[in-house]
Amino acid sequence: MPRPPERGYRFRLFLVPAALNVDCVAACAGASLSHIFLNFIIMNARTFVSFTLAAVAAASLVACGGGDDGPQAVEIQFAATAGTTPVACGTTVKGLGVNGIDANIRDFRFYISQVKMIRADGVEVPLTLAANDSWNYTAGSDSVTLVDLENATGACPTATGTTGTNAVVKGTVPAGTYTGVKMTMGVPFALNHTDWANPATTKAPLDIQAMAWSWQGGRKFAKIEVTDPLASAEAGTPGKWSASTFNVHLGSTSCVGNPATGTQVSSCAQPNRMEFKLAAFNPSAQKVAVDVQALLAGSEITTNTTGTSAGCMSFLKDPECGPVFKALALDWSDLATGGTGLPVNGGAGQTVFKAIAK
Repeated sequence: MPRPPERGYRFRLFLVPAALNVDCVAACAGASLSHIFLNFIIMNARTFVSFTLAAVAAASLVACGGGDDGPQAVEIQFAATAGTTPVACGTTVKGLGVNGIDANIRDFRFYISQVKMIRADGVEVPLTLAANDSWNYTAGSDSVTLVDLENATGACPTATGTTGTNAVVKGTVPAGTYTGVKMTMGVPFALNHTDWANPATTKAPLDIQAMAWSWQGGRKFAKIEVTDPLASAEAGTPGKWSASTFNVHLGSTSCVGNPATGTQVSSCAQPNRMEFKLAAFNPSAQKVAVDVQALLAGSEITTNTTGTSAGCMSFLKDPECGPVFKALALDWSDLATGGTGLPVNGGAGQTVFKAIAK
């Protein structure tokens, strides 16, 4: 008696090869049609069907987070450096300024805002921060994160510093392939000019007195300070610098209005928000170095012009600001009218922020 036809089916799936880097920054670019094949073999007693599908495009989208699989997490890490050397509150930094002076870090904080990941096709996609907390704040289309690389130890004072630190900007973007990042060192105008001490109008991390411009109701976008290693306020030792600390306090100037006196700021002649772009940046393998050596490369940090603030506090006609603003690629002038306070060539010439390996 002949054997009846089999009604069960055997299904075999082969993936050749199966290697796809789900992190995808490098793998997606290298995927090709010759690499990925889906072979489906359907067999029964009478019929054998075999067909091959070249499915690299769809597979690459899934592996790279480019399909409809929800938001893609991004974590951008920051590190304080002097050239290639990590620096912190408790270390002496060598070779700063035009004369290669040794100095101690006294503060290292700055606000990062309006972060955008750059797709391979050049499109800039805004990063959505996580929920508001001590380090992050979003209101409408404006977002800001405080990066705090000081810890109130060593030469960093406990009176104005904090033991808590934050070295990351975290958020999400739509799934896709991203090759670079763009961001601003500064606080968006709509969030900047509020009374730091008023909880009704100001939320963390904009409520820190040490990061406030008391006379303008705004913020210090950056508070990076180095100090004379021989100076000690506790011991009463003055040190050898003309001013014991060289400050880099970046913030908006020539502003109209002052919330502290009840008049809302309507404009600032020099916004001084620094923009920069890292065209090739992979947050999974790289972090952003903030190079204090590059920031102060053109400065004479041991001397200060008589009648001006110690270091550069973004004021017009302050000679110490010229080299600092050049390193940040911000337009500045020592004329009475000052510069525009806008990024020069989109910040392309800045030397302070760099992508380095983790």
